[in-house]
Amino acid sequence: MNATAENPANLNIVLDVPVSLTIELGGCQLPMREVLQLNIGSVVQLDKPADAPVELSVNGKLIARGEVVVIEDRFGVKITEVIGNTNPAAA
Repeated sequence: MNATAENPANLNIVLDVPVSLTIELGGCQLPMREVLQLNIGSVVQLDKPADAPVELSVNGKLIARGEVVVIEDRFGVKITEVIGNTNPAAA
């Protein structure tokens, strides 16, 4: 294995391990009565404004924030902030 500054040799063994990436657009609380009344075409109002950043989490840990974009006919997220250690020397 060729170790680099970006991928040390001991990190290479986990680079292909699948993880769960979740992007949270918002949430809300509804009484079960309202949940049971949801149908096709129902609209659920979320607790975040439309222009608020979305949060990206890997296996439940917040790693970044971004903004929703539309590319052709699909949604995507443009990363605007990476969450992490601001002092790499301390890692």
